[in-house]
Amino acid sequence: MSYRRTTASQRKRLFEVWEESQDVAKACAQAGVSERTFYYWKPRFLAGGYKALEKFADHRPKNPARTKAEVEQQVVQLKQAEPSWGKRRIADELAKKNNWVPVVSPNTVRRILQEAGLWPEPQSTAKKRGLKP
Repeated sequence: MSYRRTTASQRKRLFEVWEESQDVAKACAQAGVSERTFYYWKPRFLAGGYKALEKFADHRPKNPARTKAEVEQQVVQLKQAEPSWGKRRIADELAKKNNWVPVVSPNTVRRILQEAGLWPEPQSTAKKRGLKP
């Protein structure tokens, strides 16, 4: 089950009422949130005040996994040396050099080659009949 997120104004109202009354239940009722929400935001409020209530925590990865530059360079060099090889063959060749331990996935090879401008653009799959008269 998914619940809607609280707004910044709800959170502000929640802690304004709580500071005035020191009554969690009353503050939650007036802000229209659960007590669980109060206790979720309370440490942030105590640490940063009302400014800390404005934004949600960012759940994106802080350091997304990225292929090492050396591996990307090897992929590009293999494609330039063997233009007929596809993404799977290049991934297999890199794994073969690494005692058959995969270094990079075929789809990552495709991404690297697309970024380097070495991957062909997909051809349109639309039917070529056109409109009927």
